[in-house]
Amino acid sequence: MKDLTYLQLWDAYGALLTDTQREICEKYYLYDLSLSEIAEEKGISKQAVSDALKTSRELLDFYEGKLHFNAQNKAYSLEVSFMMTDVTRALEAFKAAHPEYAGEMDSIIRKVTVGEEVDLDAGGE
Repeated sequence: MKDLTYLQLWDAYGALLTDTQREICEKYYLYDLSLSEIAEEKGISKQAVSDALKTSRELLDFYEGKLHFNAQNKAYSLEVSFMMTDVTRALEAFKAAHPEYAGEMDSIIRKVTVGEEVDLDAGGE
């Protein structure tokens, strides 16, 4: 990806751009097309694509400056990550204190860390 920050801003605020701006940003950030490739596909000049991207970036920065959605999302994601680490540590401690529940705890830990499905009624594994 050319610029993760603008990709994240595009995810958050892309719907606020015009259809053309949204399409150009999508091709540039998601599909990793060059300015020339986008210009050729759209039948416009490379400079027009560059101008559209510049305008789009300015708008995305403006929206983030006013709404702070992306910054809040990053902070929330970090907070959730810390909480999941705490949960995993607590599950590991419980498993160590109660080895008879090791299978169930391992199953829950896999759910917490990698998102596996957990069937608690199946007895762990």
